Amino acid sequence: MRRIVVKFSLLFSIFFLFSSHAVAANSYFGNSSEKFVSGIANAATGWLELPKNVILTGQKEGPVYGITIGLAMGIMHTVGRSLVGVLDAATFFIPTKPSVNPPFIWQDFSRETSY
Repeated sequence: MRRIVVKFSLLFSIFFLFSSHAVAANSYFGNSSEKFVSGIANAATGWLELPKNVILTGQKEGPVYGITIGLAMGIMHTVGRSLVGVLDAATFFIPTKPSVNPPFIWQDFSRETSY
């Protein structure tokens, strides 16, 4: 009888751990996975900051600024997004929000990146 109770307790514990409440968006697993995925994506797509900043600066200030200042800002944000992406992926077990805003480069492409 004791073995059956232990098996049912173990089975109940497994169902509880994998329930929707345990893996909710604001849980440890949800925040950690969001940080890990955005970190990997930012490390891989950080180079897209270069054309993004050239385009955004060119639209705001004109083509000369877009080619000069936009290129410099693009290089800076490329390095920043890539390094922060690596840092987020490496520290995903600390469940904080992703460090880059917007979290992915393709979310709101017309907004300047902040850290």
